[in-house]
Amino acid sequence: MSEPTGQTAGLFITATDTGVGKTYVTAMIARALCAAGRSVGAYKPVCSGAETSADGSISWGDVTTLTAAIGGRFDAERVCPLRFRAPLAPNVAARREKAEIDFQQLCEGAHWWRGRVEILLVEGVGGLLCPLAARETIADLAAALKYPLLVVARLGLGTINHTLLTVEAARTRGLTVAGILLNEAEPLASLEGTEENPVEIERRTRIPVLGILRYGRSLPTRVDGSAASIDWAALARCP
Repeated sequence: MSEPTGQTAGLFITATDTGVGKTYVTAMIARALCAAGRSVGAYKPVCSGAETSADGSISWGDVTTLTAAIGGRFDAERVCPLRFRAPLAPNVAARREKAEIDFQQLCEGAHWWRGRVEILLVEGVGGLLCPLAARETIADLAAALKYPLLVVARLGLGTINHTLLTVEAARTRGLTVAGILLNEAEPLASLEGTEENPVEIERRTRIPVLGILRYGRSLPTRVDGSAASIDWAALARCP
């Protein structure tokens, strides 16, 4: 296992809701950074919602995806130290298993990566105000780690409201939103009514909509369908 050698930049990936595609986006960013020659880590503090295979074995797909996206260089336990079976908010899932979530332990799990990689991608759980521990939310973890946020928003009707609420919640807590990515997590029958979403979101938040990730695509595009060039390292404030 590599030893700490320097500082680590970071990007905190949050979303407007659960099921918006944070893991897919985080893995996409990780692969892009690795392809660019960057040393990348991925950290999802808690994963709730296990998958049971035909032979009865249990796995967490998000953890497997993130571990593979950074090249399998680090143990899955470092990628995600806490895992629960029920697909519920972490603190609720923990109570079902008669467990408690130690917020400081989750912070320390992120600190472990410092100096071991150039860039750490931290994926939150659910939305920004999703309960995490007994008192803390995902926003509290983002505030403790002090990484800029990337907000993943659902491509579709209603996303303007959800995105503005997320940005407002971030700003009231002193969090920096570096960019917004619209993701088509599930195939839409029609894009009618969504064309103005990026323009309206940018106009009202003064935060760049970096691109649109269509369902099944591996790279984001601009509104006109052309490739979106995103400097993920710069977004994470990595030299």
